[in-house]
Amino acid sequence: MHKKDCFYLGKIARKFSFKGEVLIFLDTDEPELYQNLESVFVELNKTLVPFFIEKGAIHKDKFLRVRFEDVDSEADADAIMNCDVYLPLSMLPKLEGNKFYYHEIIDFEVEDLRLGNIGIMKGVNDSNAQPLFEISKGNIEILVPMIDAFIVKVDRQNKKIILNTPEGLVDLYLG
Repeated sequence: MHKKDCFYLGKIARKFSFKGEVLIFLDTDEPELYQNLESVFVELNKTLVPFFIEKGAIHKDKFLRVRFEDVDSEADADAIMNCDVYLPLSMLPKLEGNKFYYHEIIDFEVEDLRLGNIGIMKGVNDSNAQPLFEISKGNIEILVPMIDAFIVKVDRQNKKIILNTPEGLVDLYLG
């Protein structure tokens, strides 16, 4: 399994018992969706390795308490501490309407109600407090704040996202 075919679920945050149980911090708003997993991929030395789950349960809202097969001691647990945990993209819950995962809108055509086609979605920059759509129009990079009020429609069938940006925002880039 390659990382590009997976999504980040969380990180092995700490040990829970002397018998190798660990707590995985779940980077999700709906941890309960992941309490009955059979396996996960743990990133070890830049490689995704499958780990099979003997038992798992939600712990204090954002953690999944897990007992992996073949992780039977504190030393085994230490070996996977702070490792990132992934699941296949096929396990992401389907979103509908104007809700979307960042990865699924990459390469979508971006249309503005006022300006028409303004480029191709290259990604979402979420390193700031306000995530930004990164749109490419030729050699111009257009950054648009990812604000619900700007998103008119996410058209998955036609691979298009329709925005309604305030006057001047995109015009600034297109000069």
